Amino acid sequence: MASIPVIVKHQGKRHEIELDPTSTGETFKYQLYSLTGVEPERQKILVKGGQLKDDTDLSTLGAKPGQTFMMMGTPSGGDGADEFLHPKEKMKFVEDMTEAEAAKAEGATPAGLQNLGNTCYLNSTLQTLRSVPELQDELLRYKASAIGGLGSSDFSQFGLGGLGTSMDLTASLRDLYQQMSETQEGFPPLMFLNALRTAFPQFAQKSKTGNGYAQQDAEEAWTQIVSQLRQKLKIKDATTNESDTPSGAQKDEISFIDKYLAGRFETRLECDEPAAKEAGEEAIESEDVFLKLDCHINKDINHLRDGILAGLEEKIEKNSPALDRDAVYTKRFQISRLPKYLTVHFVRFFWKREAQKKAKIMRKVTFPAELDVVEFCTETLRKQLVPVRDKVREVRKDEEDVTRARKRQKLAHKQEEDRKIDLKAKAPVDETKPAKNKASQKLASDGDAEMTDAVYKTDVEYDAERAASIMAAKKELFGLINPELAADEGANKSGLYELRGVVTHQGASADSGHYTSYVKKQGPLDPTTGQRKEEDGKWWWFNDDKVSEVDAAKIESLSGGGESHSALILLYRAIDLPTAEEVKD
Repeated sequence: MASIPVIVKHQGKRHEIELDPTSTGETFKYQLYSLTGVEPERQKILVKGGQLKDDTDLSTLGAKPGQTFMMMGTPSGGDGADEFLHPKEKMKFVEDMTEAEAAKAEGATPAGLQNLGNTCYLNSTLQTLRSVPELQDELLRYKASAIGGLGSSDFSQFGLGGLGTSMDLTASLRDLYQQMSETQEGFPPLMFLNALRTAFPQFAQKSKTGNGYAQQDAEEAWTQIVSQLRQKLKIKDATTNESDTPSGAQKDEISFIDKYLAGRFETRLECDEPAAKEAGEEAIESEDVFLKLDCHINKDINHLRDGILAGLEEKIEKNSPALDRDAVYTKRFQISRLPKYLTVHFVRFFWKREAQKKAKIMRKVTFPAELDVVEFCTETLRKQLVPVRDKVREVRKDEEDVTRARKRQKLAHKQEEDRKIDLKAKAPVDETKPAKNKASQKLASDGDAEMTDAVYKTDVEYDAERAASIMAAKKELFGLINPELAADEGANKSGLYELRGVVTHQGASADSGHYTSYVKKQGPLDPTTGQRKEEDGKWWWFNDDKVSEVDAAKIESLSGGGESHSALILLYRAIDLPTAEEVKD
């Protein structure tokens, strides 16, 4: 079928173009893109019956030579300019990038870690900890003592950074993460492994078979690494007032772990026997730091919440001063501070005396993608968290309602447009114009119909209204944050957490089997604003040096129930809340 010469009017200009009846509306739009610079998705081409759609068969338009079409729309680059602009930065293809540049490019696969002989427990732990961006940033600022006049940087290019830091575990972790950021291949964590075995000889235990090193518990590796970081990695305490700091003195230093990964308990120890109370024995109250919450598992535990609750109360047998004999006490824990990053440990392993090994509890225990921990907190903290938590849920519901309403409105508009097209198609040729006038009169008299068309056609206006609504909600939400919590940068201010990492174990005991980890993908970094873009909801699965992408549905299958992969450690992060910079005018 021969092409048809037609004319397209756009912003006062006439563009002559060949319309191919065998192609689609999308092809026609790309032809106009080459003439006007208006991207296809921003074009509105008016044809008989409405707007030209991408999947429209152009042969159905019945176009005639010399026929004129109207096009609306402007290029995304600015004020309707129809010229192409050169990119500000020269495009660089992956083939031309260095290994380090390719590893930092958008969409790059993160580095895996080679298994150096039963070291999957360590690899899974390191990958999950690496998902804490604040930790990576602070490690880069960490300075360790050097030996022989050489620092770790002199060795790091060879993967030997630990030599320059005298096997400093924290410096070894810094160098390892730096090296992993510059490659997409599986990296051997040899120097860190040596530093770990030097600091904690338990991880240098040989296999009972005499072949290499023994398998270890990932939770024990996590605990030891975090405890070492707690001692070594110090940061300035931003909450210290300048007026409280002597002239010339630095602000107080606190542990990075205490700020971002440690919470606090208020504990109450009380004797179970009424006779002790009658004798005047009072409950003992104290405050403790915790680095993780334990999820205890028994025949009655089916969900993470139930296991955490079980772990917040324990029985202790000790001497009662009032009774002058041993008695049973109950120790209860309530959270008085929530860290930004919350670690939860499934207590799946226990010592089986007859087998002389750590056996595994196979029971299925589900866990949520978003965890609400308000009920585990003290009354004081609950009062600070509840208004923010409830407002977050209210805002989410409002956004969902608006989105559903817009979808319904667009559907109604489409149905109305289709109905008008059907009416025009059925109308006789000599009655087409009167029918059009009647339809116009109906639309003019029907205020609701006009509003529907206006909203549907002006997506930019809708987006502007939505942005204004979101900003108003953010300001209201920010105003609800307790000032004391707002001053604590490393604290959770809503009581809500989102799941970011999972360490899993496959097998029947801690001394065997295989460990892997899952880390939620971050949104790509916007080089202009420095902010993360929207996430796609997918996860990275780190299986030693093999790294692959999986859907969120895979995470839901890690609840246990057999020897397959089951969650052992969960890493939650406080949900994002508006900051002062976001809401200021």
